[in-house]
Amino acid sequence: MSGVVVTNPPKADAEDVEALAAYGVATVSEAMGRTGLLGPEIRPVQQGVRVAGTAVTVLSWPGDNLMIHAAVEQCGEGDVLVVTTTSPSTDGMFGELFATALQRRGVRGLVTGAGIRDTQELREMGFAAWSRAVSAQGTVKATGGSVNVPVAVDGRVIRPGDVIVADDDGVVVVPREDARRVADACEAREQKEAATRAAFVEGQLGLDRYGLREKLKQLGVTYQSYEEYAAGERP
Repeated sequence: MSGVVVTNPPKADAEDVEALAAYGVATVSEAMGRTGLLGPEIRPVQQGVRVAGTAVTVLSWPGDNLMIHAAVEQCGEGDVLVVTTTSPSTDGMFGELFATALQRRGVRGLVTGAGIRDTQELREMGFAAWSRAVSAQGTVKATGGSVNVPVAVDGRVIRPGDVIVADDDGVVVVPREDARRVADACEAREQKEAATRAAFVEGQLGLDRYGLREKLKQLGVTYQSYEEYAAGERP
């Protein structure tokens, strides 16, 4: 397997990335029309952490972390390293030593469709990581791959410079050219939810705020007292 290391790819504007960092993964995905999510198998190894940054992508051979070493040189302040393999792998391709090198360069976290290890050490050093698997299985450094090329994780294409937002709920990808638009849509959604939250605090029901009583009626859902239901007086 040959490959290529692409240097200085285009990235989302740093201000737009910071704007997206204020919102959770669920809000960002909803603001994009319920798109952009990686699968639920990509889980955090820590809790209570949210990161947002621009993707540096790695395509590696299964069980081989050579190209992660090559990718470290291409990483900088505000990036998130995204690693996937040419075929499914759960080997522990990433651990504390990689995290130390990346943290020194200002990288905000890791997202991988493969496995990681040294999870206790990653939590203790405050390096955020999301992965498909946790495995102590080691890797080799023997096969070429690529850095900063489009990759696919769970069928979602991630390009270098796209925005990665990750938290306890998972990971979402925002195309770099859409970052400002999505950030604005997140702000509008947050304002709408704040008004709804205030209404719920005052006791309003979602049935009424969202006009769902008519929807229930249209769907043929009826209300019965317990006595009517127990007596078998069902529609």
